[in-house]
Amino acid sequence: MELDGGQHALQSAYDGMRDAVLRSRGFRILRFWNSDVLTNMDGVLEGVMRELEQVPLTLPSPPRGERV
Repeated sequence: MELDGGQHALQSAYDGMRDAVLRSRGFRILRFWNSDVLTNMDGVLEGVMRELEQVPLTLPSPPRGERV
């Protein structure tokens, strides 16, 4: 989960590359704006819960050759 402020609009290319690497390793990315966390915590928590309900109860495997 990542909380984004306005500065993240300037690094969207970097975020996209990082997200692709994380997804390739079995992770899901949840991104919320800082202002949403400050003003709509219930909505943020509902979004997290919706995602968790869709996630299988397994952990991603580390890529071969990497230690955990």
